[in-house]
Amino acid sequence: MTSANKNKKSVESLWNDFLKDNPNNSIKKQPITYHFCDNEHDANECVELVVQGIKQASATSLWWYQKHQEPLPKIGDQHIITDWNGHARAIIEITKVTPKPYQEITHEFAEIEGEGDKSLEYWRRVHEAYYTREMQPYGKKFNEDMIIVCEYFKTIYKQ
Repeated sequence: MTSANKNKKSVESLWNDFLKDNPNNSIKKQPITYHFCDNEHDANECVELVVQGIKQASATSLWWYQKHQEPLPKIGDQHIITDWNGHARAIIEITKVTPKPYQEITHEFAEIEGEGDKSLEYWRRVHEAYYTREMQPYGKKFNEDMIIVCEYFKTIYKQ
């Protein structure tokens, strides 16, 4: 079995186990699956924080949603979170979505996002670097006025 098939099976298995344990879940169709971040170390660290219940928010640029023509998340959406290699580790449910300019991100949000030392300073440093890397191949530049889609979530199932 190839690793792609094995990882697909891990996603299907996690979702099916979740539905068995939660037969009244309003969503029956397998939700979108993804990993956080753009590198293996951070992706694996973030999914571990989700599994531990420490990471309860994420911050995607509005630019990313527009560039990839993806719908904005909404309350009640469920997502399967994987490690870098696509192994399913957790299911999250969106509880709140708040778009706001990068410069208005608060210490409270940085703490809920749960990465690094949970400080706003750390959050700004790593996210500015991330948004810069994300936009650079398209000739776009990070700026502090750009809108960040702050997604709050709860971990509803984990492996």
